[in-house]
Amino acid sequence: MKVPRQIRTYCPRCRRHQSHAVSLYKKGRDRKMAEGNRRSVIRKRKGYGGQRDPRQRKFSKTSKKQVLLLKCSVCGHIVPRLGIRLRKIEIVG
Repeated sequence: MKVPRQIRTYCPRCRRHQSHAVSLYKKGRDRKMAEGNRRSVIRKRKGYGGQRDPRQRKFSKTSKKQVLLLKCSVCGHIVPRLGIRLRKIEIVG
């Protein structure tokens, strides 16, 4: 799917329609001491011994949900646009 680089849509901070710059959401670096990492399987799998849980071999999904970030050109407020399930997304402008 091709998405334009600029989209004119509603800005909740300006409370009016403005032009927004479009970019893709990218995951940041993981925190080592986050709750999920503290109770994670990776720590319990560390060292000697067998596999704790069966490994997931088969995946049911063929695509990821892509989230668009819309940045207001006037106030700079960033609003995430709900994720759409796509195989490939291309920002054209």
